[in-house]
Amino acid sequence: MGTRSRYDGRIQNLYDDEYHAAFQSGVWSNCPIREIRSDPSLGIIVEEHFDNWWGATPSSTTMAGYTASNATSGSVSITSAAHGICALNAAAVTAARGVQIQKIIPTFMCAVDKPLWFECKFRVNALAAEMFAGLALLDTTIISGSGNSSTDHIGWQCVTDDGVMLFSAEKAGTGDTEASTTLVANTDIRLGFRVLNASSSTLKIEHWVNDTKQSTTHTNANVSVLMLSPSFVCQAGGTGTPVMRLDYYRAVQVIA
Repeated sequence: MGTRSRYDGRIQNLYDDEYHAAFQSGVWSNCPIREIRSDPSLGIIVEEHFDNWWGATPSSTTMAGYTASNATSGSVSITSAAHGICALNAAAVTAARGVQIQKIIPTFMCAVDKPLWFECKFRVNALAAEMFAGLALLDTTIISGSGNSSTDHIGWQCVTDDGVMLFSAEKAGTGDTEASTTLVANTDIRLGFRVLNASSSTLKIEHWVNDTKQSTTHTNANVSVLMLSPSFVCQAGGTGTPVMRLDYYRAVQVIA
């Protein structure tokens, strides 16, 4: 391993130039995570590796801060894979049936001078799936009727049953989607975004796919100002039984 330090503005981060040289251009390159870990009054870090908090069959008493909701079918489990994997199994072939999980307490609210970072890593076994991964308003039916029904969210969605992920942001039901990436079955992908100030009164969102910054951005009109929570959905798309295998997620926000 080769540990290096990097400055982005006034923020210093450490990265490994042998195993993850692309960190320098990725979503975390300007995140003050080291400062926040040293001084929690500066911000909040929520991260989950799914390695220490459920039994083999989660229930309302063992989900440790998360709510699972079914659209007719679906199950959630922690697998025995190394480092912990949360498996969201749609348990159905019929389109729009499946499961979602959402952290019970919403923690993140976009605001001027309060930058926000998010990243998750997952894979799916079948591309005929309806999915969401990101932050959303508390809602037990984020994807309903093969559409994203969440009025306030920032994240990636697929409701076309073909593995094509769009980056979506909505504020009070007004939003936009932008091209992002197409999944490959049984292949890990890392998706990340930042909510930053473009000026003293404007927010914008930038997003990444596997450390590659995408060329488009959402602007202030699409940035929710409500409390959002880490949220993930896996529903069937009409062919096969999709399973989303969620490796980890992390969300960080400056609050000082």
